[in-house]
Amino acid sequence: MRELDVVGVRVEMPQNIPMVLLREVGGHRYLPIWIGAGEASAIANAQEGVVPPRPLTHDLMADLLSALGHRLGEVHITELTAGTFYAVLRFEGGTEVSARPSDAIALALRTGAEIHCAEEVLDEAGIEVPEEEDDEVEKFREFLDQVTPDDFTAEGGPEEPGPGRAG
Repeated sequence: MRELDVVGVRVEMPQNIPMVLLREVGGHRYLPIWIGAGEASAIANAQEGVVPPRPLTHDLMADLLSALGHRLGEVHITELTAGTFYAVLRFEGGTEVSARPSDAIALALRTGAEIHCAEEVLDEAGIEVPEEEDDEVEKFREFLDQVTPDDFTAEGGPEEPGPGRAG
């Protein structure tokens, strides 16, 4: 398993499909996962520290874990099968729960849990970015700093990822 950081979310054009971009810690590979608009907003909100007036789904899940005295230890992106990514929530104490990577990432950002990815998944779907392309990555990060969750609620956009793009 390799640790990943969340770079951010963006909309893939011209299909107008949101994606989350993860980066290998200590490496040069990036992992793009196409996700739904709701999950894109949840991830962007968590990264920006936006606290809704009432808890949304991922906030509620984090609050429930805290209230019950449970802690999410890690998120593992475990496999990529027929274009669909799979993840597992690993709780302290050893309990594991299957989850969509987009939901797992949104929850990890709210709880401070680390995100890890199977080496095989990174080998298959990771994109290597050489060091000399860091300027382009920096431009992308600047874009991500400017994007807001409202950017993912454009009318006519997909609510769920299409085939082969599930997250």
